[in-house]
Amino acid sequence: MPEGSERIPESQESQGSIAEFLRTGQPAAGEFHCSRCGYGVIVQAELPRCPMCSGTAWEPPSWGVTRRRMAERLR
Repeated sequence: MPEGSERIPESQESQGSIAEFLRTGQPAAGEFHCSRCGYGVIVQAELPRCPMCSGTAWEPPSWGVTRRRMAERLR
């Protein structure tokens, strides 16, 4: 897979609920975390490409990216 590209599901199951991702370029305001690496940004216009991993999918922190990443590491 080329650098910066990623296969992103339209939704992801997270502790029994469905979480929708927001994509780079989409209008947004608030705090978001990269769904690939967990990097956090605060935006007021549109979501950027992740500066750490070039990811293009974002999620609000309330979806628990940190908890999900920790659970994945413990498996």
